[in-house]
Amino acid sequence: MKSQRLDIRESIFDDLEYFSKWEREPQVTKFFTIDEGKTYEMIVREFYEWKDDKTKKQFTICMADTGIPIGRIYIADTEMRGKGYGEEALKAILKWAFEDMNCERVTLDHFNDNMIAAALYEKVGFVREGVMRHGGKKNGKYVDLCLMAMLRKECFRVG
Repeated sequence: MKSQRLDIRESIFDDLEYFSKWEREPQVTKFFTIDEGKTYEMIVREFYEWKDDKTKKQFTICMADTGIPIGRIYIADTEMRGKGYGEEALKAILKWAFEDMNCERVTLDHFNDNMIAAALYEKVGFVREGVMRHGGKKNGKYVDLCLMAMLRKECFRVG
């Protein structure tokens, strides 16, 4: 998937070094169900478990001009935040989901107190559907997650 400034491609083994670095940074993991203390070995194991599951896809968000990874489902490089890359990546993924994969519905979730994510998702056109009580786990404790969705007919209607 390509956008004006980004190239979103399937994740490769070489990306795991980036993932390992990012997933140890509190400013990245704060709003994700990523446990503290996640090791490189755990990330490698997870990568291959997902790679073997044909129902799951893993993507890496890269700068189009340099090919340097800046995130996966999030913009991890803190110097790249606040520049519109998250919105651009999300729109490219939605285009792929609705046009190429012929999806009828795309869902996502976020921590209830992640107002920055909530605002982005609403701006792009996602609709809040409710709260999934104990919808995820972080550091061995259940957390509630806000569930949002977009239907095919709603895609790009907003923003």
